[in-house]
This record gives sequence, structure tokens and C-alpha cells, in this order.
Amino acid sequence: MDREEIKTVLPHREPMLLVDEVVKIDDVAYGKYKVTGDEFFLKGHFPERPIVPGVILCEIMAQMSCILMKEDLYGHTPLYRGLDHVKFKRSVEPGDLLEVKAKIIQKKLKSFFVAAEASVGGELCARAEMTFALVPNEVFLNK
Repeated sequence: MDREEIKTVLPHREPMLLVDEVVKIDDVAYGKYKVTGDEFFLKGHFPERPIVPGVILCEIMAQMSCILMKEDLYGHTPLYRGLDHVKFKRSVEPGDLLEVKAKIIQKKLKSFFVAAEASVGGELCARAEMTFALVPNEVFLNK
């Protein structure tokens, strides 16, 4: 899937759409995001040496993880319900091609539990276990 196809699945839009391409093979998503250096979150983090904030790395992994829920997303918005066992191993900088691998480890009704890893050049940058709830759009949009 390219960015335009991804927009048919995810509710995110620029500047918060942080997935360039992703492919789902069985129950695993493999995605990529090229850090250009023009991202809003790099302007102040840090001006002398920009690096992608850890919370943004988690968001990138989360967005790619939501592709795994594609069939269940119709009429729903995915929201974080938990972020566990988060580890940061390497900084991500402008010019880096971030690659993410995500896998559903459990599903209960409209809750998904996902394990994800992000790497650059085969070197682990971050990993996390994430929990998502799919909230009906009529509930989400009317609050």
C-alpha cells in the first residue's frame, strides 16, 4: 500500500500521517517511513541535532500496526489503550529509512494487542507492545 491507499484505511492526515508504505503478509505488517528532516517534530527536537522523539516512534509503529486491523476498522477509529514494554535502542535522524514490523499477538472483541519493532538498516531502534480499542465512529465523533 502506498500513502494514498493507506489514507483509505487510517484516519490520519498530514502532518500526522507517518507511514509511506506498508504491506500486510498474513498477520504481519511491514512498513516504511523515510525521515526527511522537514517534519514538524524535528524543528525543536533538537535544533542542533534533530532526532525523532520516542513518542513519535511509538506513533509510527502504531499507525503501521493499525493496517493489521484493516478489515475491522470500517466504521471505527483506532485509539491507544496501552503502551507496554517500550524500549528505545538507537536514535532516528533525518535521512533514515525507518522499517517497522508489527504483529497482532491477541485480539479480544474490538481490542487488539500488537508487538512492533522499528529499525534502521537492520539495527533495532525501538520496540513496544501496544493495545488498541476500535471505537465506533458515531461514539468517537460525537464526544
